[in-house]
Amino acid sequence: MSLIYSFGSRGPPCYESNIVIYKYIIMNNVGSQKSARLARLKTEIIEYVSMNPGCSAADIVDYLSNTRRMRNHGLTARKVGFFIPRYLKNIVMFTLDRSTGKRVYTVA
Repeated sequence: MSLIYSFGSRGPPCYESNIVIYKYIIMNNVGSQKSARLARLKTEIIEYVSMNPGCSAADIVDYLSNTRRMRNHGLTARKVGFFIPRYLKNIVMFTLDRSTGKRVYTVA
């Protein structure tokens, strides 16, 4: 026996609200995988910069992509360059190299 809903939806109102909540969570990128990936990226960058002060974003990407096998993260030197001031501004500092103009990262 199937139920027919007169309000024209696909299911009862509680089903509709669950879909809306689920889409809200997915669309706003709130989830355990994203937060775990962000936390791992933060710790890996801090660990590498503390072991190798004076490194560039390209060095960090090389270490993470090849040595630590974080290939599915889509890391580029440009993304790391934007990531560090946004998420690690109190932990990792940078100065500009006078000869090349690149950012050189150190732990604060």
